[in-house]
Amino acid sequence: MNAQPAHQAWFENVLAQNRSRPVDSTQRWLNQTREAARQRIPQLPIPQRKQEAWRYTDLSGLYEQMFYMPSTPVTALDEDDIEHWVYPAGGSYRLVFANGQCVPALSNIQSIPHKLKLGSLRAALSTDGKLVTDALMRQHGHEPDVFTELNRALLDDGLFIHIPANVELDLPIEVVYLNLSVERETLSQPYALVILEENARATLVEHFISTGASSYFFNGMSQLQLGRHAVLDHYRLQDESRQAYHLSRVGLRQAASSTYRGMQIATGGAWSRSDFDVHFDGAHAECELRGINTVGAQQYSDVHLDIHHAQPACRSRQDFRGIVYGKGRAVFDGRIVVEKDAQKSDAMLSNKNLLLSEDAEVDTKPQLEIYADDVKCGHGTTVGKIDPAQIFYLRSRGISEAAARRMLCLGFAEQILAQVTDSRLHNFLSRQIAMRLAQEGDA
Repeated sequence: MNAQPAHQAWFENVLAQNRSRPVDSTQRWLNQTREAARQRIPQLPIPQRKQEAWRYTDLSGLYEQMFYMPSTPVTALDEDDIEHWVYPAGGSYRLVFANGQCVPALSNIQSIPHKLKLGSLRAALSTDGKLVTDALMRQHGHEPDVFTELNRALLDDGLFIHIPANVELDLPIEVVYLNLSVERETLSQPYALVILEENARATLVEHFISTGASSYFFNGMSQLQLGRHAVLDHYRLQDESRQAYHLSRVGLRQAASSTYRGMQIATGGAWSRSDFDVHFDGAHAECELRGINTVGAQQYSDVHLDIHHAQPACRSRQDFRGIVYGKGRAVFDGRIVVEKDAQKSDAMLSNKNLLLSEDAEVDTKPQLEIYADDVKCGHGTTVGKIDPAQIFYLRSRGISEAAARRMLCLGFAEQILAQVTDSRLHNFLSRQIAMRLAQEGDA
């Protein structure tokens, strides 16, 4: 039986059941953008395993449920409901979203530098309409598919950051996306727009969390733009409910001599997939992407990378590691394309995985497409188990087998975490991974 008509009907039902909040007459273009996306969805193919980009992805569990955008903002929250702060009060510029909508009461952006613009995307439609309009109307990064168009069709709120030229932030920006379901499954669809002008520098830490066993679908989009010589350190920490579906797309465009250092730590969710699409728009730009996934208890975790070297003398490094246990399944699909004119490109791609149980599974596919003749490129992948000799060595010193396994896994992860120079953030990430590994025996 062909499931495609039923899956197409799922998107139609989501659109029928959900509507974004209206906008005023000065923002009619947003309603036009939403409506255009609604019209495109029936014309686009539904993701299925016959498509290479979705070859390893099972979406059947998602299509069996219906999700609803909250009709009213979430207001009954206080700081006790959110325990995932990296920085103490006053240690960061903080912004909180609940089910995709900004919660000013939990945010701390009153003391931001005068030139910095940080807040709700919905508010920025009024204060910085042209900047937001130009960005949203431009096709950016990922090719349109039903999920990107679903985000646009129901576009309502999200993150807006604009850092002017030559501004270096003295504190990191900490953003929390809190997701929770109360009476029914929630649909959360924030759109993040982050713009760094020439010579701007910032650190952005994003958390994706939930309360209890909340059931929801997070379908987020992020658009990052780095000007000449701009520098962004970007951390994405996903630790969500085991009832949650998480799909996020990050589109990054880098001007000449800009630097992006990204890290993703994914430990939660029943089903999660993160897509990164990177384009170098100028020479001598650098992009580093690193990540750690812990996957167990019948979890599915997927990372897709598309790195496009279209300009000369750019450098990219991708290093992702998976720790898979129980009946977990991890997927890594990394692709680097070096165009004909991108001479002197330097690109390396690595994916290493530890399998901690017989039922765990890893599917990894690194790819290089090189059309230039003066480049330095390479890729590699490994899938293996913990060396029994290492376990024996630790046990001979009085350490239990479970503790020895956790120690070796943390050592495996530390090779990624060692790149984090902020000690508070490093300790936070180490604790997050150790907490998940401590649950390995229950997976």
